Amino acid sequence: MLWLKSFHIIFMVTWFAGLFYLPRLFVYHAMSDDQPSIDRFKIMERKLFYGIMTPGGIITLALGFWLWFGYGFTGGWLHAKTALVAVLVIYHIWCGKLMLDFKHDRNNKSHVWYRWFNEVPVMFLIAIIILVEVKPF
Repeated sequence: MLWLKSFHIIFMVTWFAGLFYLPRLFVYHAMSDDQPSIDRFKIMERKLFYGIMTPGGIITLALGFWLWFGYGFTGGWLHAKTALVAVLVIYHIWCGKLMLDFKHDRNNKSHVWYRWFNEVPVMFLIAIIILVEVKPF
């Protein structure tokens, strides 16, 4: 089970790398006004979302459920963590929708909005790590 836990953490880091970086790409993309930069950001966003973030998220979730059923975790901390992970999945899907908006030149948000949007996964990471390590309830 320690191998599963190790790979769960490795793929969680991979997923979060994408959750941190894709919105940052959106900031730069929203600030761009020349076509070569816009085209470059579209490629970078697509590759990050489909090549790193989504596989990392899927594997993280799969290993997380495997650990949950293997260890039989209980407690309020796990319910809180599961709720936060569910919101992160929604955030991930929202990132995919925003990426498609950029792809089809439909973005209507400013780079400032994306700067704030970029901070969301940081708060979730902090809360999840505290819940898992401290198990406050």
